[in-house]
Amino acid sequence: MVKGLKNKVALVTGAAQGIGRGIALRLAQEGAHIALVDMKQDRLNDVQQEIQALGVNASTFIADVSDREQVYAAINHAEQTLGGFDVMINNAGIAQVQAIADITPDEFQKIVDINIGGVLWGIQAAAAKFKQRQHKGKIINACSIAGHDGFALLGIYSATKFAVRALTQAAAKEYASHGITVNGYCPGIVGTDMWVEIDKRFAEITGAAIGETYKKYVEGIALGRAQTPDDVAALVAFLASEDSDYITGQSILTDGGIVYR
Repeated sequence: MVKGLKNKVALVTGAAQGIGRGIALRLAQEGAHIALVDMKQDRLNDVQQEIQALGVNASTFIADVSDREQVYAAINHAEQTLGGFDVMINNAGIAQVQAIADITPDEFQKIVDINIGGVLWGIQAAAAKFKQRQHKGKIINACSIAGHDGFALLGIYSATKFAVRALTQAAAKEYASHGITVNGYCPGIVGTDMWVEIDKRFAEITGAAIGETYKKYVEGIALGRAQTPDDVAALVAFLASEDSDYITGQSILTDGGIVYR
């Protein structure tokens, strides 16, 4: 257990599945009330029921994080339905597997709007709400090992995650005087639906067999296994807790030993 999350209100974007769901459940296990935000209402309802079964409250809100107004609305909804607002998890994001030479303007704009815009609006809206409520807060952003090393065929995805690291550092400096910490978590090869799609795209582009790319990356993990959402959620719970109060501006690797910094 981590310190200081009981009865806090945490908002998680991209909460309907994968890492986001894992984070939401872990924070609920720590006693936090959870505002679930995603585009998939049916899956959000399922996660909401799982969280309520743990004895804490959960709300759902449909929002596209690339839309600034929707992000602000999601935070207002969390405050109104759960009675507060203490932690912002900017988890929502998409991957894109494409050779640099083949990236189109539309593909570029879509991933930038979601992966960078969604984090920017989340930071902006959360910090504004914390200041309005006149208390400190935690902002935690989804980064990646691809935000530390650029990966072939993941060039624009890597670029967006480098940008998240930069936003995390800049926001940490800007908001420290308000008692707001801003950190990031950098997963590696996580066994989620996103990686299923990444593997399929690698197969289409390179001719590799389905599953071969995933297997190759997992074999490169020092600790010898693929990551789970629970592994990521453990770090996020720490960053959301009072145990991390003296940490800000960091994008912490949690990858089992792939990238070393």
